[in-house]
Amino acid sequence: MKPSRHLLPAVLLLQAAVLSVSCSDGSPARLHPLDGAEAVNVDTHLQLTFDEVPSVGKEGWIRIYDEGTGQCVDSLDLSVPAGPTESRTYAPDIDYTKVPYDYARSVVPTNRNTLPGTPSGTAEPTPHDYQLTIIGGFTDGFHFHPVLVRGNTAVIYPHNNVLEYGHTYRIAIDEGAVTLPSGKFHGLSDWTFTTAAQAPSLRDTVIVDASGKGDFSTLQGALDQVPDFSDEPVVIRVLPGDYEEIVYVRNKSHVTIIGSGADVTRVHYANNEVFNPHPMTVKTNERAGTFPQRRAAVAFDHCTDLVLRDITFATDLEGQAEGLLVNGERIALYGVHIIGDGDALQANGTVYMENCEVDGGGDTILGRGSLFAYRCAFRNQGGPLTWVRNFKPAHGDVFIECTFESTSDYPIDYGRSRLNHGSTYPDAEIVVIDCRVRNLLPQGWSELDEPSCVMLEYNTRDMETGEPVDVTERHPFSRQLSLPRDASLIASYRDPAFVLNGWNPGR
Repeated sequence: MKPSRHLLPAVLLLQAAVLSVSCSDGSPARLHPLDGAEAVNVDTHLQLTFDEVPSVGKEGWIRIYDEGTGQCVDSLDLSVPAGPTESRTYAPDIDYTKVPYDYARSVVPTNRNTLPGTPSGTAEPTPHDYQLTIIGGFTDGFHFHPVLVRGNTAVIYPHNNVLEYGHTYRIAIDEGAVTLPSGKFHGLSDWTFTTAAQAPSLRDTVIVDASGKGDFSTLQGALDQVPDFSDEPVVIRVLPGDYEEIVYVRNKSHVTIIGSGADVTRVHYANNEVFNPHPMTVKTNERAGTFPQRRAAVAFDHCTDLVLRDITFATDLEGQAEGLLVNGERIALYGVHIIGDGDALQANGTVYMENCEVDGGGDTILGRGSLFAYRCAFRNQGGPLTWVRNFKPAHGDVFIECTFESTSDYPIDYGRSRLNHGSTYPDAEIVVIDCRVRNLLPQGWSELDEPSCVMLEYNTRDMETGEPVDVTERHPFSRQLSLPRDASLIASYRDPAFVLNGWNPGR
C-alpha cells in the first residue's frame, strides 16, 4: 500500500485560453501565454499544447529575449540533466555549521543578479553539473526540470525571477528541444508576449491562479513579493489548480495562505534528498541554525506567524522527501493535506495543526521543535510515525484526538528516538491523548535509546471498534496516564500554550 501516492485525486493542469499559431514549419501549437498577449504575470510558466504527446529533447536551447534591448535574458540548455538520480556518499567527518546559518539580507538575490550555485553559510559552491536555479533567494540553488510534459502539453520553466514587469519578450525554441512522434514540430522563434506594467500592490489579499488570470500564476511568485519580516499582514488566496513548482521561502512573517480546499488546490513537485541533496561539506538541519535543506517540495524556512489553510502540499518522489518543511515560530496549519514519503512533514520550531491529514513513509513526522496536533489524521505504510528531536525546555510532538493508521501488512508505531550519527535525544517527547489507532504495533514505540524520553499515552482506542486498545506490551520507557492521578498533566498537554511556549493560536 502506498497511500501517499494515491489518496489525492489527480488535478488536471489548468490552462488559460490558448491560440493556435503557425510554428516555423507551419504546424499548429497552442500557446500559453497567447502570442502577442499583454499583462502577463512575470512568474508564468510557458506552455505549448499539441494534438499529440510531446517529448523533451536531450539537446537544443530554449531562449528568452527582451524585445526592447535584444538581449537574451534567459536560456535553458536541454543537454544538461535536470538533477541527480542516485544518492551520493558523504565523508564521515563532515560536521554541522560552526556558527548559526546567516539568514540576514538587505537585498534578495535572484537569477537576474546572482549566479546560481553561489555558496551561502559554510557550503562550497554548488556544481553546475545539473540544471540550477535560485528560488526564494537561496543562492546555492535548486535542481529543476526545465521542461515537463503533462498530457499533450510541454510546460517550460524559465529560471525564477528572470522576467520583469513592463517588458516584451520573445521565445525561441531550437529544433529538437521539444519533439513530437510525428516529427512535425521543428521549433519556433517568433512567440512574443508583454508582461504586466507593474507588480500588484500587496493589499490585504492577492490572488494566485494557475490559469494566469490572478495577480500571480505561482505560489512562489506571490511569496517573492512579500518583504522580509513585514509587520503588515498579507493574505494569499490560491485558486483551484495544479501548481507544479518547488516552493522555498525564507524570512516571511504575518502571511496567510488560503487554498480553495485540499482536494482541489495542490502544490507539488518531484523533489527529494537525491534530487536536491545537502552540500558535501556540511550536515543539514540536525540542530537549530545549521544549513537549510532543499529536498522538500514546499519549505517555509526561518519564518514566523504563518497560517496555511485548505491546501495540499506534496512531493512526487519517494525517499527523504517532505511534502512540507516548516522552520520557525508560530506556524499554524488548518485543513492542510501533506503528502510525502520518509519525513513527509518536517516541523521545526512551534507548529500547530488542526483537522490536517499527513500521508507518508517511515518517520512520517521529523522535527526538532514543538508540534501540537489536534484532530488530525496520520497515515503511513509501516514504521515509526515520528522521529522527534526536541531538547528541553522545548516540548516535542503532542497529539490530541488524532488518528494513526496503516494496513495489516504494514503495522506502524508512534515513533522512535534513537542514536543518529553520534547524536542522542534524551529529551525526546511524544504524547498521545484520546487518539484512535488502526494496525499499531503492540509496543507502541520503537527504538527508544534513552530512558529519560517522555513517551506518554492516555485513552487510546481502536478505530474500528471504539474499544480501548491493549497496552500491556508497550515499550518499558513509555508511561500510561490515568485518571484521577494524572488529571492535571493531561489537562496541561491539552493546552496548546503549554506545549508551544506560551502560544495559543485558538481553535
